[in-house]
Amino acid sequence: MPLKPSLRLTVFLFILPLSVAANFDFNANCIKAYQNIFELKLGTAKALIAGEKKARPQNSIVPLLENYVDYFYLLTTESKSEFERLEQNKSQRLAQISNDDKNSPYYLYAQAEINLQWALIRGRYGAYFAASKEINKAYSLLKDNQKKFPGFHLNHKGLGLINVVIGSLPDGFMKSALATFGVKGDVQTGLNQLENLAENLPKSTYEPFYEEVVFYYAYILSDVAKSPQAYAKTMKYTNRINDSSLLKTYMQAYVCARNGKSEQAINLLENRPRSNVYQPFPYLDYLLGVVRLNKLDLKASSSFDQFLQSNRGVNYIKDTYLHLAWVSLLKGDSADYGAYIGKVKASGATYADKDKQALNEANSPTPNLVLLKARLLYDGGYLSKAMEVLTSSKADDFKTVKDKTEYAYRLARVNDDLGKDELALGHYQAAYQLGKNQKYYFAAKSAVLMGCIYEKKKNFAKAKAYFNLAMSLKDHEYQNSIENEAKQGLKRVGG
Repeated sequence: MPLKPSLRLTVFLFILPLSVAANFDFNANCIKAYQNIFELKLGTAKALIAGEKKARPQNSIVPLLENYVDYFYLLTTESKSEFERLEQNKSQRLAQISNDDKNSPYYLYAQAEINLQWALIRGRYGAYFAASKEINKAYSLLKDNQKKFPGFHLNHKGLGLINVVIGSLPDGFMKSALATFGVKGDVQTGLNQLENLAENLPKSTYEPFYEEVVFYYAYILSDVAKSPQAYAKTMKYTNRINDSSLLKTYMQAYVCARNGKSEQAINLLENRPRSNVYQPFPYLDYLLGVVRLNKLDLKASSSFDQFLQSNRGVNYIKDTYLHLAWVSLLKGDSADYGAYIGKVKASGATYADKDKQALNEANSPTPNLVLLKARLLYDGGYLSKAMEVLTSSKADDFKTVKDKTEYAYRLARVNDDLGKDELALGHYQAAYQLGKNQKYYFAAKSAVLMGCIYEKKKNFAKAKAYFNLAMSLKDHEYQNSIENEAKQGLKRVGG
């Protein structure tokens, strides 16, 4: 039987080596603040931190907790102006910590965390060189801390995250900059480090850090590693987190949305914790709109409108307007469709990949309605309905090479997910041949997915050939992420 939270916290305080030195005092008040941060109750956390700061102004856990608050505030607001305003807090927090007890495992760890958190936010706005310097600093601090305190398990959280992020970077400026600093990553090593923590923290005195580890692990499984186990593992590891955590809702809904579990995502988002104690999180309305539209529910527009009304950031605006344009197209309203496409071009920013792709699509011809419906249904996990839509047409019904290529690609994706490997391979091959000289992603992605099918069949020679084929295609959409998938595939098959 699990311990009640209050009893678990009491036991934790007696046995966890958090107060190694008086000025790195991760006491009951700090733990409570930390737990509230990871439920996205940032106002409550700030009040607790302010109380701690007044009672123990020299406690250097306080600047670390303050940085966590800024980090999650910026993640939930997506506001570049707020990022620029709060960025100045970094140096004064590091200054307080660097003047503290060098014999505490928190001395180097806290400095590494602050650098890493600012790097992750900075990277969202394209400041890659500054982010690479902060990642290098965090990596160096964590490696030194690992040597000094090999039993301090939290080192592996940052090291695991850095391994995955750097290991998955495409060749380019940021990866070159980090290589210059001597920082190299490995995706599988990082995944192993984070999974070991997720498995073992609940059995250890570091249990209160479990939710943070799972937050990073769930994100990289879905977004960076694109693991086929992302859904199962995220649901497994988030299960023990309290339902009062809005961050838990986000993690679960996000992985459901990314893995064709739209009904589950809709249920989670519609029933998410709601009260004034939670940090506003407009992205959740955007995500609800996405998963509703994936079942062709035209009421998705209300969720997108809610996002636009409450959002104060710069990301996902273009993609929201693209989705609203699709709603208009599905309604047969070409005038509204054109107006929303105009807003895609004129509004928001292109820091996020979703927004970059939305702008690409806004500058492309109007999508074919059959292919749009199939795409949305597939993304939502409605495979039978997607197949019905596709089989109501045939290849000759599509006039452009782009539409013929996408038709083959959509058929391949649905058959692939239905476990019909041979049919999927045939359609992928058709998509590759039709699309290999186009700027669209269908050919390159088809090559990667053919490689994955052959990898599953243990035909590693063919898998390697298709992964290499994917990498040979250049100047297409999603080139960096597709090349990264191919590279990871080659590593798996010994390429």
